[in-house]
Amino acid sequence: MFFTYLRRELRRRRKAALVVASGLALGIALVITVTSVSAGMKQAQGKVLESLYGLGTDMTVTKAAEAPSKSGSGDRPNFKFDAKGDDSDDDSEQSTDRVMTAGGQTLKSSLVSDVADQRGVGSATGALQLSVMKVSGSFTQGKATTGGSGSGSAEGGQPGGQGGGGGQGGVQGGGANFDVNSYSVYGIDVAHQGLGPLSTMEITKGRTFKAAETNAKIAVLSKSYAKENSKAVGDTLTINKVKYEVVGIAQASSSDSTGDVYLPLKQAQTLADAKNKVSTIYVKATDSKQIDTVKATIKKNISGTTVTTSSDLADSVSGSLSTASDLASSVGKWLSIVVLAAAVLVAALLTSSAVSRRVREFGTLKALGWKSGRVTRQVAGEAIVNGLIGGVLGIALGLVAAYAVTAFSPTLTAQLGSSGGQSGGPGGGGMGGGPGGGGRQAASSTVDVALSAPVSLSTIALAAALAIAGGLIAGAYGGWRASRLRPADALRRVE
Repeated sequence: MFFTYLRRELRRRRKAALVVASGLALGIALVITVTSVSAGMKQAQGKVLESLYGLGTDMTVTKAAEAPSKSGSGDRPNFKFDAKGDDSDDDSEQSTDRVMTAGGQTLKSSLVSDVADQRGVGSATGALQLSVMKVSGSFTQGKATTGGSGSGSAEGGQPGGQGGGGGQGGVQGGGANFDVNSYSVYGIDVAHQGLGPLSTMEITKGRTFKAAETNAKIAVLSKSYAKENSKAVGDTLTINKVKYEVVGIAQASSSDSTGDVYLPLKQAQTLADAKNKVSTIYVKATDSKQIDTVKATIKKNISGTTVTTSSDLADSVSGSLSTASDLASSVGKWLSIVVLAAAVLVAALLTSSAVSRRVREFGTLKALGWKSGRVTRQVAGEAIVNGLIGGVLGIALGLVAAYAVTAFSPTLTAQLGSSGGQSGGPGGGGMGGGPGGGGRQAASSTVDVALSAPVSLSTIALAAALAIAGGLIAGAYGGWRASRLRPADALRRVE
């Protein structure tokens, strides 16, 4: 009887049911769209942070750079060349490298074990970040010239007689032509390559380091650096007069490469005269939900260090990606809530209005013996069905909108490391978080990110729950109005 009456009434009031369902569908579709866009923003930010931070890295431990001294001479690059004075016409090329640690102060390698022993830490590894400035070129020797061709002195002892030039000798030509090339070097713990800077790289040619090559004179180059300097697998790379065999070419798995050259950690420590030192400790937590707790534990037990999580590093991402993410998180969510609340309110008002127009019908049913609870259940059932219809329409509209966002959305840009990093690039000593924390000398870099709007099963489940809740609210209010009707009052309206 219940379902028969329900089906008949919904068929008889198709227009009213469609209006209620359409209102709920609009609100639910907006919720799905905003939720999926927000999820897409998080994915995009995650891709950007992977290039800065390292796959599987939850946080990093660094030490802020010291304030520069008043003279500052100790930190200034100093290059010394000899201007050879031989008579050879061949000018020999000279070059020298300046190797400096980057990303703040260095830490003792023993701190890696201390960090790994902290509660909640799954694994930890250290890396040494270097900045190399290579100056190469040659001097060109000038040619000496003499004075004029006069007789030497004129009568009376005055220089330069009638034919004398009287000019002084000098040097013509000569000079120097030097090129400056800056690049970043990362010393990698070859036993833990899955955590840290090299974890963001994918080997495209050659191979990566072997576990036994802890102090081998080998190198892995980024694809961009290898192309720029015409290097291939098997070639030799010279850093500060030390030759390294190139065993692999790697490309960043997401966004731009953040390192140029990767060496075994001990080799990098030798180059920088930083024995048993690291610049960054990369940390993986045992539980991603306990990252803040692990951060507090490390800061408490290991003093003088800066612990940076991926959420902290996200604050350094700016550009249109950050702006769009803020809009989706704040304006979009509040807008969807307001629209959904308005849709539920309209549905409740329309249901209540429909009850008012059915006074004679409900009065007759009560006169025939229907209880107030049965009338309430009948009205609520109709409202829930309207809500389910609205949920189906809303999910369909939301999926279409999410697909449209993915297919036609513009490419967003993310600017990395523009938030006041110190020496060496984005992050500097304070943020120094990932491979991007001081690798390149540029103040920031820009990454283009394609925006997507993935719709998960949880989002669809949320939409269905909202549809049922909207129907229940509308039905409860309409049923309450219907239950208050008395048969005598209803029958008075019979014309």
